[in-house]
Amino acid sequence: MSEPQLYGEAYRPSEIAQRVENMGVAKARADSLTVLVLAVMAGAFISLGALFFTVVVTGSTLGFGVTRLLGGLAFCLGLVLVVVGGAELFTGNNLLAMAWASRSISTRDVLRNWLLAYVGNVVGCLGTVLLVVWGDLAALGGGAVAETAVTIARSKAGLGIGEAFARGVLCNALVCLAVWLAMGGRSVTDKILAILLPISGFVTIGFEHSIANWFFLPFGMALDPAGISMVAAARNLAAVSAGNIVGGTLLVAAVYWLAYLRAGPRPRGADR
Repeated sequence: MSEPQLYGEAYRPSEIAQRVENMGVAKARADSLTVLVLAVMAGAFISLGALFFTVVVTGSTLGFGVTRLLGGLAFCLGLVLVVVGGAELFTGNNLLAMAWASRSISTRDVLRNWLLAYVGNVVGCLGTVLLVVWGDLAALGGGAVAETAVTIARSKAGLGIGEAFARGVLCNALVCLAVWLAMGGRSVTDKILAILLPISGFVTIGFEHSIANWFFLPFGMALDPAGISMVAAARNLAAVSAGNIVGGTLLVAAVYWLAYLRAGPRPRGADR
């Protein structure tokens, strides 16, 4: 008699853990140019999601929660493009910590990937900002999009270090869980559906994503140079980036490594 299919056709949690570890090894061993090019793409993808969010929430009269939810669903465009299209996103790559904990890759491998991914993401974000400013997309809605973009940037720059760090921790816990769930899917539809709730959730609640902020803050500063200081923007980016690392590595990668990988591969059906 065949085993009951409690998870349908999706990968089981223990299988996801092994897939994430294997993915971490592959990413760590990819050549530098490949990682950098795919990271630039990821930065552009996340920026497009951030711009989509900005346009969707502009002028909404649906109320705070509903407006944020719709904006969060729009923001999902970014991670959908990253996961389905294939790109190197710094925050999602925090899951490489699972392969590191299993000693499949070295500390140098992890830091190399994170550095290349982060630099590439920033280049992709700033390049998208330049194109958006050049295309005068802030003028949409009679200039209302510009007002929304500036408001978003000011609110982020105004966060204290502790607030930004904590929101970064919580954000990347959900981002890495979205990647984790997407790794459990077998079809493009599975992956997209897995991404929607965790990502729209972190955006709706107001958590902080370092790579998205490399679009939001420079875009707002380009529209209102005198209203947002570089010091405040840098403080936000540093605190959120640190929080993202903690959220992704400790709250997701470490927990699942302890559950499924600390003693090596688990026998089939052990996670039922």
